[in-house]
Amino acid sequence: MEKFIPVVVIKELSETDKILTALKNNGIHTAEITFRTACAAEAIAYACKHYPDMSIGAGTVVSADQCNAALEAGAQFIVSPGLSVAVANICRDANIPYYPGCVTPTEIMQALDLGITTVKFFPANIYGGLKALKALSAPFPQVKFIPTGGVDRSNIDEFLAFDKVAAIGGSFFVKEALEKMEANQ
Repeated sequence: MEKFIPVVVIKELSETDKILTALKNNGIHTAEITFRTACAAEAIAYACKHYPDMSIGAGTVVSADQCNAALEAGAQFIVSPGLSVAVANICRDANIPYYPGCVTPTEIMQALDLGITTVKFFPANIYGGLKALKALSAPFPQVKFIPTGGVDRSNIDEFLAFDKVAAIGGSFFVKEALEKMEANQ
């Protein structure tokens, strides 16, 4: 798993090339394309076909139907804002990594019961940030976290220094990559 997982919102399929090229030019080879738009599945399929050297996943997956559509499009991992047992089961059966949003001990225990040991911690800034991750790591030493939401350049190094952080998720990676690409044109 790469240390950076950009949260990518593609409103029109035509944006896919620009965004993924910008990410690659910034040394990032992972993209979590969210199911917040009508063209999400189409964008995932396009990205998987045209960017085979990148790890393309689906984000904001909140239902079994969305999960199935994402997997049919070729998604290599699934991310949810919360934990869905139905999505977890589909991913397990397809042997695809699933990173559900878990911020409470109960949610983490449910994820562990489903065989999941890496969870999204969202929104990280609202649920206590790094202090919360450190507190949750005491009773759950086997769990790794992907903090997303409120992580940015001002605090990313602190999160990355914690050994229980598997990766950082965020839309700010896309913004930075696009700004850098535009500045270099």
